[in-house]
Amino acid sequence: MTTFQTLIDEIQDSQITGSTKKQLKALTRITDLFVAGAGRYSTRQTEPFDEVFKTIVGVIETKTRIRLAQHLATDRRAPPTIVRAFAFDDNADVAGPVLSQSAVLGESDLVASASTRSQGHLYAIAQRQTLSEVLTDILIRRGERIVLHAVAKNAGARISDRSFRDLILKSSDDPELALHVGSRRDIPRHHFLTLLENASAAVRERIVAANPGVAETVQGALTEVVDEINLELRAKSSDHAKARKKVRRLKYWKELGEAKVHAAARGQDFEQAVLALSALAHCPIEVVERAVLNENPGAIQVVAKATGCSWATVKALLAMRVAKRTMTGADFDHARESFERLKVRTARRVLEFYQARRNMREAPPMDLAAAVEPQAPARQDAQLVRQAS
Repeated sequence: MTTFQTLIDEIQDSQITGSTKKQLKALTRITDLFVAGAGRYSTRQTEPFDEVFKTIVGVIETKTRIRLAQHLATDRRAPPTIVRAFAFDDNADVAGPVLSQSAVLGESDLVASASTRSQGHLYAIAQRQTLSEVLTDILIRRGERIVLHAVAKNAGARISDRSFRDLILKSSDDPELALHVGSRRDIPRHHFLTLLENASAAVRERIVAANPGVAETVQGALTEVVDEINLELRAKSSDHAKARKKVRRLKYWKELGEAKVHAAARGQDFEQAVLALSALAHCPIEVVERAVLNENPGAIQVVAKATGCSWATVKALLAMRVAKRTMTGADFDHARESFERLKVRTARRVLEFYQARRNMREAPPMDLAAAVEPQAPARQDAQLVRQAS
């Protein structure tokens, strides 16, 4: 029977270091020896094996390390020391099999690798059957295109709200990534709406570039399709269903008012905020959703003014994280000036005209944000009346 020391000698003997098959056979037998008794060994007894494995990784050639890593990747009883050594190998081809499959590696091992290693290492981690939010946050922050696609396609990856927002931002110029993100079952509805708006704009630009004469028709058709998709999404959303029941109950008991909108906005409750505001403004929920998600603060000002909301509520709506707004103090001051100049009757007229044009489908949807750009109140009302006539 070949002794343990003989196997070690076969690996470390300089005269046979090029003999991949012989090395691999010796490595496999040492590993099998460890695995066979892993359940019975004490920590002190396994220390010699640890030293052996450290030596092994340092002397064997790349091809052998890759094959051994593949051999150990699916073995739950594989020696932790050598598995970790492979996981932190500079060569992603060596690290890949254990990073993507090994159950021996702990969360801390994966986090350390994801935080410091190459894109190849990140891609391997992104292939794991399950990924925590901590890991996906790192992968999405550090990962390049191939890593982002792998995470987005991984159904077992848990993605945080912040990382969904980052993925949508990074998919603005990557239609394939947008498709992967939008196909996830766990994507929050407000992120899906933002993704749809971004994607529809990209599609519109491409179609209009090829057919300039159909710009208005294309825009109207896309709006209709997006609204139909949104309707289906709302029907399947448990969060939306809960918010709808609550708003209906508030309406029944005549307790629905600005305070409820303000509280929902402050609490970052997208579903309840848009439902309550839609009910108070007597306008379709699609209009309110777009207004809340619109980067330009003008749209939400129109809807809120139409309901008689105060600036405090408008500010809370503008500060909701679901929209990708990065407003400074000066931006809020500017928005407040515009909001205070806007008259209630003007805001209501904008909403009526907006809905009428959408229903007729004879022209592209009106830009609510542009409707409240700073201008003299009298001139603003006159312009809106001329547009409506």
